Parts: sequence; C-alpha cells; structure tokens
Amino acid sequence: MTRGKLGFAGRVAHYFINSKLTPLLMVFSILLGAFAVMETPREEEPQIIVPMMDVFVEMPGASAQEVEQRVTSPMEKLIWEIPGVEYVYSTSRPGMSMAIVRFKVGEKEEDSIVRLYNKLYSNFDLIPPGASKPLIKPRSIDDVPVLALTFWSGRYDSYTLRRIASEVDREVKSIDDVSGTKVIGGEQRQLRVLLDPAKMAGYAVAPATIYASLEHANQQLQVGDFAAENREFAVQTGNFLRNAQDVGAVVIGVSSGHPVYLRDVAEIRDGPAEPSDYVLFGLGHGAGKALAGPLGEYPAVTLTVAKRKGKNAVVVADRVLEKVSNLKGTLIPAGVEVTVTRNYGETAQEKSNELLEHLLLATLSVTLLIALALGWRSSMVVLAAVPVTLSLTLFLYFIYGYTLNRVTLFALIFSIGILVDDAIVVVENITRHFHLPENKERPIADIAVEAVDEVGNPTTLARRLSLPSCRWRSWAA
Repeated sequence: MTRGKLGFAGRVAHYFINSKLTPLLMVFSILLGAFAVMETPREEEPQIIVPMMDVFVEMPGASAQEVEQRVTSPMEKLIWEIPGVEYVYSTSRPGMSMAIVRFKVGEKEEDSIVRLYNKLYSNFDLIPPGASKPLIKPRSIDDVPVLALTFWSGRYDSYTLRRIASEVDREVKSIDDVSGTKVIGGEQRQLRVLLDPAKMAGYAVAPATIYASLEHANQQLQVGDFAAENREFAVQTGNFLRNAQDVGAVVIGVSSGHPVYLRDVAEIRDGPAEPSDYVLFGLGHGAGKALAGPLGEYPAVTLTVAKRKGKNAVVVADRVLEKVSNLKGTLIPAGVEVTVTRNYGETAQEKSNELLEHLLLATLSVTLLIALALGWRSSMVVLAAVPVTLSLTLFLYFIYGYTLNRVTLFALIFSIGILVDDAIVVVENITRHFHLPENKERPIADIAVEAVDEVGNPTTLARRLSLPSCRWRSWAA
C-alpha cells in the first residue's frame, strides 16, 4: 500500500514509526504528565459548576402571608424570566423573604450573577412600600471550608477563646489564596447599656437622645490638614468608643447647668454577649494517658477557612497550619490547644495519591495480562501507549484549569479500559498481519502501517461513540 492510499491513521503511523522524534515525544509527554501531577490543584470535591444565589428582602412588620403576596410571589415571577434558571426555592416568614435561585449545570457563574442583578435592579420600581432592596449573596462549592481549627482549653472560658480565635483570624486572612474565614462558637464582646428609668426621669433625658448621643460620639472624622517642616499632618477629631469608661463618659444632656453623663443614668457592662452557637470539644478515655487533667467536654471555638476558586487545597491548608503554628506562644497563649477537626487538603492529598497508585496498578495489571495473552512485545506497546496518553490528558487538565479530585481521577481510571481496548485491537491486528503468508517477505514497518491503517479509523470512531456514556466527566471535572 502506497502512502497516498493510506487513511489518516495510516499516515500518522507511517510518519512516526521510524521517526527519531517518537521516543523524544514519548519522554516529553511523560515529563509533562509528571509536571501536571505536581502542579495541578488537588481538592476533596469536584468543581461542579452550578451557579446558585440567595436573595433576601426585608419587610419589617409584615406577616408571612403579606410577605408571600407582596414580595415573594412577584419576585419569583421576575426570576423565572431569567434565561438559564432551573429552580427557585422560596421561603416567606414574618418580615423576611428569601429565595434560592439555582441555574442549570454548566451556566457561567459570572454571567448568571449579572443576569440576576440586572433583572432585579431594573425592577426597583415594583418594590412595595416598606420593603428593602434585594440583597444577593452568591454561593459556590468554594464556600465549603477546607480547614477547621478548634481552639479549646481547660483553663480559659469560651469568651476568652473567642477573642484569641478572632486575633488568629486576622492573621489567617492575610495568607494568599484564603477566600473567607469564620469564627464559630464562644461569646462575642459586647458593651451593654442598661438604662435606669428613674434616673432618666430625674435628669429629663429621653432614650432617643441617648441613642443619638452615642451615635455621634462613636465616630472619627477627618477635619483637615496642615503642612510644616516639609511634612503634612492630618487632623482628626473624635474617637471610637473602646470600653465601658469611654461609653460612660459620653455627655447625653445638661441638667441645672451641669453635664449629664451616660453613667449617671445607666449601668454599662463590658463583657460577653449572648452566644448564638455553641462549640464543645470532647476527649475520650483513650486520651487520658496523653493529656493531664480531667477528661470531658471543654469550651471551644472553631475557626473555618475556605480557599479561592481553583486553588490547591493542600497548599492552602499547609500555609494556614504553618501560620497558626508560628503564632503559638504569641497570639495563642500556653494552655490553649489547637486541634485540626477538618483538613480537606490532607484528605484530598491522600485520596489523589491513592487513586494515582490505582491508576499505575491498573496500567501494570493490564500490561501483564497482555503479556500473557499476546506476548511481551505487544505488552510493551500497551505499557508505553497508556502512560503517554494519560500524561497528556493530565497536562490538558492543568492547562484548562481542572483539579485533581476523586471524580476526575476515577474518570481517568475508567478511561484506561477504552485506551487498552484500542491498543489491544491495533496490536492484535498487527500480529495477525505478521502471520499472513503474503507478508513474510515484506518490511515489518510497512506491515505495521497497513495494519494500523486498517483498524485505526474504526477504532477512533468507536471510541468517540463511547464518550457520551462518560460525558459526566466533563462537567464533574
């Protein structure tokens, strides 16, 4: 068969079968795959693109039925007009309406957010009296924390632990690729002003006056600047209220020619607020040998960390843990223990390595099976073809911004069957052509090219027809 009569598969085989570039390309492909394995971000869960937004509208004083009729139902009709919306879940309660908008899988997140904003903001004229403007909060898979650190102690209470965790939170936010943090548990600091009605009546002070005085006192303003000695000085007036003494010193009125301070008519408490959530850290009996002191439940506060989209969960988690380790002895005092209660970076690393090992094991197993059935030369073809193809696939994952997770790696393991099946068909046809009587005197390269040309195009077509059954891999990746 001449080269002009060869099909696409035959021409490719004819070009590469004796080319000195073929082994170099194979080695280069393997190196690209190794680079992709090291540099591709690893995650616990796949990056499934499902744009989802929460829409909040307040209507103070309205009943749930009124909110449903005047806010929720009209807003749902507007949202359903947006192209790409798949589901709308709404909840109406006294004074509040919430709608969860979910777009179809694969819709671009930025475009979906813009369409929702445009639809709602272009219909502000339809907002009923007493209702607030819609508050839109996008949600994504990256909002799920990849790391959770629990601060607990048998020496400090939950109020102190909350203040320690808040200081650590400020440091963690400065780390690259950290998108959001949240402190859960403990009591926040609160300055409470308990008014005394009898004293207020004696000084003729109204609660509205006290509120206005506190609002004006708790601010700092830029009033000007001046230059001197080649330097410019900014002039500020006022200061923020920092403690109970500052709050008590606020002047709220005048009585008999003397100023009336807030401490004259109220009791001011600087301490913990009412907790909105609770975190407790429990130790089992197996920890008694390692830890001194009584076992049981300890007050605790949890700091959660989320990463940016497309970033490596392993790297982000390691950076945060290193930062927190360096803060021990400074921001984190002795007696406060830090326990990692969630680390998706570590689990993602373990699962990715395990699946990569299974990928290698599957390739070697198939190679051994081919060696027993068709001989060692045929098995070497499979052993070379499968890693090269998978290496190029991993490199394309890296180029297109995919991540290594259990879904994408499982898809690669699943695709080994297709790759090996193609290699077996081609190798078996080459072996068959070698044993034909009319080919005994022909060059081996020509026989191989003819055999590849005979089954190459049908094999490629069969593989393309089998891809729709695996299409979940494209969006799950």
